[in-house]
Amino acid sequence: MLTRIRNASMALLPSVGIPHSKMKESLARVLVKEGYVSGMAVEGDKLKTMTLKLKYVGRRGVIEGIRRISRPGLRNYVGSTEIPRVRGGLGVAVISTPEGVMSGHEARRKNLGGEVVCYVW
Repeated sequence: MLTRIRNASMALLPSVGIPHSKMKESLARVLVKEGYVSGMAVEGDKLKTMTLKLKYVGRRGVIEGIRRISRPGLRNYVGSTEIPRVRGGLGVAVISTPEGVMSGHEARRKNLGGEVVCYVW
């Protein structure tokens, strides 16, 4: 999912289609809430697909970079006091917590730790 978003943003595409899963949908909701993506829609009944509408400023994407941190071979867990700041606070870390997927700012405010999914800046 992250690679599809990165490639579509670099190609200046207006939207990108992604196969649906609950984790991807909650990650997309965080991106919409933080203002990196303008909207998302889930289509289909049996085989669901998710469409994200990307945002641009001129000919530059709002998403300058997106990087996966935790992966199946090496999970990265942090406590509520160890949540990383991305680009000195200009970016956002996406954290999977017991209360769901949320931004690092929100997890720090709720005093929750969890798995660091990705960084977006």
